[in-house]
Amino acid sequence: MRAFTNPDILDLWERGSGLHSLDRALLALAAAEPGEPYGALADWPLGRRNAALARLRRDCFGSALTGWVACPQCGERLEFCFDVGMLLGGGSEAAAQLTVDGRSFRPLTSRDLASVAAEIDERAAAHKLLRLCCAEETEFTDEELEVLGDLLAENDPLAETLFDFACAACGHRWQEPLDIAAWFWAEIEARARRLLYDVHALAAAYGWTEREILSLSEPRRAHYLEMAQA
Repeated sequence: MRAFTNPDILDLWERGSGLHSLDRALLALAAAEPGEPYGALADWPLGRRNAALARLRRDCFGSALTGWVACPQCGERLEFCFDVGMLLGGGSEAAAQLTVDGRSFRPLTSRDLASVAAEIDERAAAHKLLRLCCAEETEFTDEELEVLGDLLAENDPLAETLFDFACAACGHRWQEPLDIAAWFWAEIEARARRLLYDVHALAAAYGWTEREILSLSEPRRAHYLEMAQA
């Protein structure tokens, strides 16, 4: 897996700007793993996908995940900073097959999520996902859905990451999911827009090409921008 250069980020952002978030995640992985077929990436267990995205994000932007969240009880704003290494050390590789009461299940994949992306009813989507990952053709009760959903989550612990929060203002405690794919893409987009601004400003000031500007190191480009705006 290779980290992205500035031209890589601009190219990735441009190609993924009109895609669904699931496709953007696979696009990023395909760019970092050029020897891995796109279709194969879509069939990776979600935990494997998320771990790869976390490593790629760390290599591109560092380990710190910094942001804020509003308390659902009182609205208080809580700032947070998590280490992306927590995602990499928080679980093991999913087993290829999980057997429960004689029925075999495989881990959920990006392809499975894409098949229910347009489903409005969350419970109907969950039932469909369970049927997709079951080797036998069968229907499930709502009670089975809850139990089997928990077992599948335990089998692939990195498929979903939940962060614990406690509000200092009202004492409310809750969990928030981290969508590493959406987070990483938001950072790619922010970096791409900043690079486009840099190119615009320096091209206007010095007449340099995009290639010449993007080849500059971060400190050197920042100094040129400072002088151009003085």
